[in-house]
Amino acid sequence: MPTLLLLAVVGFGAQAVNSSLGMGYGVTSTSALLALGTSPALASATVNLSQVGSQLVSGLAHWRFGNVDWRIVWRIGLPGAVGAFAGATFLSALSTALAAPLMAGILLVLGSYLLVRFTLRGTPRGNLGKPLRSRFLAPLGLVGGFLNSTGGGGWGPVGTTALLASGRAEPRTVVGSISAGEFAVVTAGSAGFLVGLGLTGINLSWVAVLLAGGVLAAPLAAWLARHVPARLLGSLVGGLIVVTNARTLLHLDPVSVSPVAEVATLSGLGLVWAGAIAWSARAHRAARRAAAVPPVPAPPSAEVTEAAPRRR
Repeated sequence: MPTLLLLAVVGFGAQAVNSSLGMGYGVTSTSALLALGTSPALASATVNLSQVGSQLVSGLAHWRFGNVDWRIVWRIGLPGAVGAFAGATFLSALSTALAAPLMAGILLVLGSYLLVRFTLRGTPRGNLGKPLRSRFLAPLGLVGGFLNSTGGGGWGPVGTTALLASGRAEPRTVVGSISAGEFAVVTAGSAGFLVGLGLTGINLSWVAVLLAGGVLAAPLAAWLARHVPARLLGSLVGGLIVVTNARTLLHLDPVSVSPVAEVATLSGLGLVWAGAIAWSARAHRAARRAAAVPPVPAPPSAEVTEAAPRRR
């Protein structure tokens, strides 16, 4: 029962993070499952299965609010599904000895990206521009889908970031389209894991409580997004993922790190994490103060002053 309650909290928190940042559900929940001792393939399978329901609800909600561009969804979602199926079958065929460092390494990279991206640059933003082409979206979807299955997450960090950086779609359209496309990605990934693993070893009660936590978080995610700054949340989640997966890598047999070296490494990462949180909080307060200061009206130009009629 304590494990199920913990997983419900993880599902709730992961969905809240995902709704606030447009990314983070997979890397957050997979890191938690690995910390509980789940094998990499079963952890990713569990996360993918739980996301099938939550992403269906999320995609429909974004569609109802007009946040989905279906041209983007089809062009990135279908290649993403192919990549997700390939990644799932690839991970299922690997032994745990090979899969554990692979997944922990991918999650460590993604967590480091979240930590650096949100600490130093804040919330990603995009601007309207030229149309997005298939030659850009198809490879992006393929890579994002593959990483989503092999790393237990990656669709949001890869897809959302790349689309926002392209400057060719509004932020709300990017998040809505990526969310709608993720339904195809996690469905294909789940099918790949079922082909490679079957239902053997997959704890369906874990899937259910992760899904329930995510669904419960959906109506409250807007509150979280309004009250917790996305920049601060990104630093918090990114640091948590980095520390968790660094610990996993340090515990692998081939590494054989001494207890003193492990404590020193994790303590150093903890200090970096704390510094990143403090920096994000300071930057957020500075941005709020700057936004609260009314703009100073520009003085009248010399031409206007000279042209004004003189009173007699």
